[in-house]
Amino acid sequence: MAIFTPNFNFDGRCEEAIYFYQEAFNAEIGVMLRYADAKMEDFHKELTETEKHYIYHAELFIGKQRIMMADNMDFPFAPSSSLSLTVTMDCKEEVIAAFDIMQESCTVIYPIHSTTYSSCSVSFIDKFGFRWVIMTEQTER
Repeated sequence: MAIFTPNFNFDGRCEEAIYFYQEAFNAEIGVMLRYADAKMEDFHKELTETEKHYIYHAELFIGKQRIMMADNMDFPFAPSSSLSLTVTMDCKEEVIAAFDIMQESCTVIYPIHSTTYSSCSVSFIDKFGFRWVIMTEQTER
């Protein structure tokens, strides 16, 4: 059976994002390796002192869902809003609490509102350029 794992790539801001998402979603950090911790054969590139402190591989658990994260230096970084990560919370208060943190420097697509399929939903692009939907199931009519 295949496992589908989102993998977020950053341009030197991965560590900031890890702690930002950890706070917003009460997430657990599973692994956080820096380029200085990795074998050079993995990436075949001389690193600056700054790049040695970048995140080579990290795993963050939002509930039981693992996401992988890294500062990727093998191609020019370009944020994309064509794919979004949806996080389903148990209640409206959890959606609001997570968004209160995530709204820092974000671009709101749809403000907090109810929809046909969700009693509380918000859609936005975060300060790192990633598109998110934080929502509940339809818990109210």
